[in-house]
Amino acid sequence: MLLGRQKLKPLLLPLLLLSVFLLHSSIAVKRDDFKTCDQAAFCRRNRAYADKALADSGHSPYALLPESIRFDDGLFTADVRNTLTNVILTFELHLLEDNTARLRINEKKPLKPRYDELPAFVLAKEPVHIKPEKVAQDQDGTTIITLDATKKTKVVVSANPLRVDFLVDDVPVVSLNDRGFFNFEHLRKKPEPEQPKMVDQSAEQQEDAAAEVTEQPEEEKQLWEETFKTWTDPKPNGPESVAMDISFPGFAYVYGVPEHASSLSLKETRGGDNAYTEPYRLYNLDVFEYEVDNPMALYGSIPFMLAHRKDLSAAVFWMNAAETWIDVVKTQDGKSQSTLRRLLPFVTNPPTKSSTHTHWISEAGIVDLFVFLGPTNEDIFRQYTALTGAPAMPASFAIAYHQCRWNYINQNDVAEVDAGFDTHDIPYDVIWLDIEHTDGKRYMTWDEAKFPDPMKMQNELAAKGRKLVTIVDPHIKRDDNYHISKEAQDLGLFVKTPAGDDYEGWCWPGSSSWVDYTNPAARNWWIKKFAFDQYKHTTENLHIWNDMNEPSVFNGPEITMQKEMIHHGQWEHRVLHNVFGTIYHGSTAQGIKNRTPIATRPFVLSRAFFAGTQRHGAIWTGDNMATWDQLRYTNPMLLTIGVSGLPFAGADVGGFFNNPAPDLLVRWYQAGAFQPFLRAHAHIDTKRREPWLFGEPYTTIIRDVLRERYKLLPYWYTLFFDAHRKGIPAMRPMFVEFPKDEETFAMDDQFMVGAGLLVKPVTTEGADTAEVYLPGDEISILVLHHLWTLALIQKCFAIRLQPWYDYRSFKPYPPRRHTVAAPLDIVPVFVRGGHIIPRRDRPRRSSAGMKLDPFTLVIALDNKGQSTGTLYLDDGETYAFETGAYIHRSFHYASGVLTTRSLHLDPTSAAARGFAKALEGVRVERLIILGALQQPAKVIVKDEDGTERQVEFEWVQREKRLTVRDPRVSVVGDKWSVRVV
Repeated sequence: MLLGRQKLKPLLLPLLLLSVFLLHSSIAVKRDDFKTCDQAAFCRRNRAYADKALADSGHSPYALLPESIRFDDGLFTADVRNTLTNVILTFELHLLEDNTARLRINEKKPLKPRYDELPAFVLAKEPVHIKPEKVAQDQDGTTIITLDATKKTKVVVSANPLRVDFLVDDVPVVSLNDRGFFNFEHLRKKPEPEQPKMVDQSAEQQEDAAAEVTEQPEEEKQLWEETFKTWTDPKPNGPESVAMDISFPGFAYVYGVPEHASSLSLKETRGGDNAYTEPYRLYNLDVFEYEVDNPMALYGSIPFMLAHRKDLSAAVFWMNAAETWIDVVKTQDGKSQSTLRRLLPFVTNPPTKSSTHTHWISEAGIVDLFVFLGPTNEDIFRQYTALTGAPAMPASFAIAYHQCRWNYINQNDVAEVDAGFDTHDIPYDVIWLDIEHTDGKRYMTWDEAKFPDPMKMQNELAAKGRKLVTIVDPHIKRDDNYHISKEAQDLGLFVKTPAGDDYEGWCWPGSSSWVDYTNPAARNWWIKKFAFDQYKHTTENLHIWNDMNEPSVFNGPEITMQKEMIHHGQWEHRVLHNVFGTIYHGSTAQGIKNRTPIATRPFVLSRAFFAGTQRHGAIWTGDNMATWDQLRYTNPMLLTIGVSGLPFAGADVGGFFNNPAPDLLVRWYQAGAFQPFLRAHAHIDTKRREPWLFGEPYTTIIRDVLRERYKLLPYWYTLFFDAHRKGIPAMRPMFVEFPKDEETFAMDDQFMVGAGLLVKPVTTEGADTAEVYLPGDEISILVLHHLWTLALIQKCFAIRLQPWYDYRSFKPYPPRRHTVAAPLDIVPVFVRGGHIIPRRDRPRRSSAGMKLDPFTLVIALDNKGQSTGTLYLDDGETYAFETGAYIHRSFHYASGVLTTRSLHLDPTSAAARGFAKALEGVRVERLIILGALQQPAKVIVKDEDGTERQVEFEWVQREKRLTVRDPRVSVVGDKWSVRVV
């Protein structure tokens, strides 16, 4: 078995597996198992390169050759010369539709091709070029490209030294190589040691001279071979890193580059207040019991960064799947204005605020960088997902509650847990089986002694509208009697060693190999394995969990695969490591989709992720711990993942490791109920913690918050449809909804669910109050900051501030900071004035029982007495919505009248009419109008046929709340209205 350049004795392997298991179950993360930047030679080299560039006042040796410049519609090309080495690079600037650009830099004549196959796995479509409005070129080769007729957006390519600036209103918003950190390590031949001259020397002198000459400096050695702990990484291609400095002039806040247990607003990494001492690292790793407030690499990597300020947002996507490190530095721009004016003389208004400077360093590959110029956050979400793919529209059950642990031990255990939910009247949709359900960790098999009739188990769950999820990990037990292993081996589908043998490592089954999902033949083979006649004893009610897919290799360096292993096309693992789990995830999802004649939407959970994962399904944040700190950091982690294009994410409720105290478990359920993916999960060594096991009052509190999640499933489903169409996350940072309010820019302890709900999870032990910031419009916030009282404002200026409403009590709140009561049974949630929240309030044991339930509309009025909202419905299972079988409606309340209209793209199509016909009996049974300032005389419903009728209502003066009881209007109707007189 090849393990780097080591072989473990067979007798040691069981001990190794046991020790890994004990590590997983007993201690926190071992930092020395994972590299620092200084222990990664390419990171260390490029940091030193950056320090030298700064010492040289940002001088860069790279220069664009003016005579090589070509422009063909939306493609600008040129050669770039490294003036120190004379190596020529190719430079491509692609001008793309929707305010997007792409920069590609590669070697012109490399010794061998550099890895450039990532777009096939990451991009959902080929980017579309646009013809710019104007191109102007100076004699030295500096080129100014005006992208649009309004002259708002420009690109400036400076020739010597090479620099690229993206401008909006003649102000740089993204600058490349402005500090001279760009570095492209060209492929080269390993130098042969110079042989000493042996003339007239004794044998002893010749031996000493040879030893002296062949002894290389350590830094030179690490260009070709690198050691970490007991592992040696041979580098047959030598140094091949790429690095670029990317600055965001005038932007003090940047976000993204998940996954890290860190704050939403990225911290500095090379000095500064509260700075990290290490760069943010992107390298998918199995880091169980990870620490919080740390830039260490975790399970997933998305090299996307968003910058935001009051008037603008911009973003970049560094499309590289090799190990990557990112430094972040922030500066005040006073002294840099003269530099900007000198380099870009037409810039009349250089930014004067703080700027953020980043340094991106990848071990291999090419420079392939997308720039998104917004100008709004919503624009950037659309621009990014238009390239990397729309988030998958989840099945309706997938956004409900999931119950999991390692492991439900047998079929009776599953039945008893399932019955426990019914006994305690707690809703849930999915129960999960971890690795112990298999026959000896052979995935796609069943332990027949524990699970004698898996199909009966699935069918009994399905009768209640519930699903089963089983785990299928990427490590394949090496066993000739295991059909998956034997087939993959015979077909040559495993990842190979440099010598051409099947790669072997250790994971849960013991000796294992990994299918090479970069191989099209391997993907096609894997997809077929999920057919019902292949994955025996499964039904369409079974879905899949892809764990350990970083990939996790217990006896590998940093608990992962060695970088020199070989994939399809003779590519080293080092060049594609971060995308491996995503390709596996996508193959599994396609397998679930293909197993039925009419495709149903698959649910496949993945731990590893990369750009493009959103096309395949959900992810979670890995092996967290049952601590208050870990609960607190679920919010910024999920917010960061969401703004990076992956909206369907969650964290293990209760913490995977250790045993949460009852109050911690309750607070975790309260947070998880308002996060996109809601699953309770626990380690095999933890105590059982099904929601009813802690007794009262905890059972009731958990039941209540899970029921609240189920009430809001129509709202969540509508938000996921918005994510599918527009890329906008359902769980949103405050700054996304309040882009001009600087108080929100670094805020990550509260968040928005859609545009209408604000959530402030309680994450401090023993807390019974919470401080909540309720944003408002700029006028109201300005006045409140000057300490004017609400009464004085209203009395003297007759101003009604934009209101918020407590979700539970309906009490109105003005926009400002509030300290609110938050006893253990309450999570602070507020409805934003001006928004309508659709709910289904009838308690059911699973979401399947809600499909024909009536709706309640919570109508929160703004300061003008208006409110709007939307509702999206489809069958929740198939892809029929893509052909028009859905309902998409808007609701609008103004001047005391509620109306509705269709947002369907083609409401008259046969599919649309057929689906609407099936739901025409589904009605709106209640309106809850918040902010009704006076008691109405009557409420009149105008039906589809034009007839009018009065309906009952209740008005509560103290709460300014009007409840309209059962207006009996169809949720699919177009012509009805409800009028408050």
